Amino acid sequence: MSTSPPGPSLVPTAVHTEVLEQVKDIKSDESSDHNHDANQIAISSISKNEPLVTRRELWSYYLYYNGDNGVGPLGYTQTLFQGLATAAGYDPVAGPGSSCLATTASGQCVVPWGSGTKSVSSVVLIANGISFAIMTAIFTTIGSAADYGTFGRWLLLAVTVVCWAAQYACMALTTPNRWVLAMVLYIIGFVSYGATLVFYAAVFPRLARNTPHARQLRDKYESGEIPPEVYEQEESLEKNRISNISTVHSNIGYIITLVLNLALLLPMTNNPKVDNYVLMLVTTYWVVLGIWWFVFQEPRPGPNLPEGEHYITIGWKQIWAALKTYKHLPYTFVYLFSFFLLADGLNTTGTLVAICQNNKFSFSFLQNTYLGLSQAITSTTSTLAFWYIQRYWKISTKKMFVVTNVVTILIPLWGMIGIWTEKFGFHNVWEFWAYNIVFGLFQAPYYAFSQTMMAELSPPGFDNMFFGLFGLSNRASSMVGPNVIQVIINKTGNNWQGFPFLFALCTTASVVIWFGVDVTKGRRDAVRWAAEQRSTLE
Repeated sequence: MSTSPPGPSLVPTAVHTEVLEQVKDIKSDESSDHNHDANQIAISSISKNEPLVTRRELWSYYLYYNGDNGVGPLGYTQTLFQGLATAAGYDPVAGPGSSCLATTASGQCVVPWGSGTKSVSSVVLIANGISFAIMTAIFTTIGSAADYGTFGRWLLLAVTVVCWAAQYACMALTTPNRWVLAMVLYIIGFVSYGATLVFYAAVFPRLARNTPHARQLRDKYESGEIPPEVYEQEESLEKNRISNISTVHSNIGYIITLVLNLALLLPMTNNPKVDNYVLMLVTTYWVVLGIWWFVFQEPRPGPNLPEGEHYITIGWKQIWAALKTYKHLPYTFVYLFSFFLLADGLNTTGTLVAICQNNKFSFSFLQNTYLGLSQAITSTTSTLAFWYIQRYWKISTKKMFVVTNVVTILIPLWGMIGIWTEKFGFHNVWEFWAYNIVFGLFQAPYYAFSQTMMAELSPPGFDNMFFGLFGLSNRASSMVGPNVIQVIINKTGNNWQGFPFLFALCTTASVVIWFGVDVTKGRRDAVRWAAEQRSTLE
């Protein structure tokens, strides 16, 4: 980690001309007589002296995400963990000593838990809840510290290496009695993977501001060649370009990884360690492609850590200061809160569907690979299609995001049907194929547009701070959903009873985003507020 000598001030003295000029064109409906000092926050510099993004740097950024596609920590590791726990458990209807995998099994499965037992589905959801709680602690404690010096660069490297190590350690997961170790490695891998996504995403606004096209737009705006409205629209499209291309690369990596896995899964079907070998292959693919970002990333350090501050405590102080700005950034915080609920609902829905899918396909890596391929191919196609549609008709990010929200709501609604009938509602093989295809068509663009929405609503120069809060809303949000659902499932013994709560959660959040977030006003509030923070130094 960088330990650069601390600067004498909480805020860097360089003031970005773009922010100060943009604020002149923004008319606020409210007076700005609030106390600047009360909300004074140390922020990263967005000086024009930052290096121009090179083609090599941008491609290394894309390739990192190509490798960080989630096949291992998000997919296979959960399947391996759930499979080992199921093999170690017993059917509560038949009693201890019975097998959950027997042809006469009731469909329920429990493992020892404390002084009693818990269903395997509940244990998986508890593992997710623990993971999201740890992510919350990480993002709140050191997330904002990434705005200082080169700490953010080293932080992403650290969590990446931890994730790689956890995935390689899965080679030890070969027998059912190691299901607890599988749970621990799943949590470590899931937490570090989620952290890589957040700290990787926090880099993208700064990249988008320094591409050759973005610099040209800025120059034209400052010289008066284009009005603020055109500048905002074109800058938004540039952010969407990088966000969508990186998402496409993630999906391409997903496809390539799954195809490579078939080279092991098909000829080694009867090898008991084939699943472990597949995880090694997946991780190695990420290492080979991901390492180049840390080699070719251009230095764009933030300010030195303020005198008397520490990397462990500065994050909490910044979050507290950021939360006090909610009156001045109302749309930013409405989006963060509603996205917290939406991400909680969608992430938990995905986990619950994966549990049902693993049970249906008997924890088969091969079947999950085929299903993953259907999702990856449609994800790649849809991300490109959504980007083309948006670029051609110049549709706003929010409108594109709203379209994806509709499907987010329909997924748990479909699962609810499974409570009353087994003809529909994630009970049949064809439904899981349909789910993966539909998820790929609409939810891959969802991730790209949600990230761009956050970039547009974040004050320039506060990237890691507000993306840290976004990380809480996205990856660390699901502390509520998994814990509520696991209680419902543990009491009812029915996985499908969890879908009504998730449907209500996703619907409520979507409605708030649709009608309660004005991106245009929110963007201008963010630019004005960032300029006001700096203006106190003049």
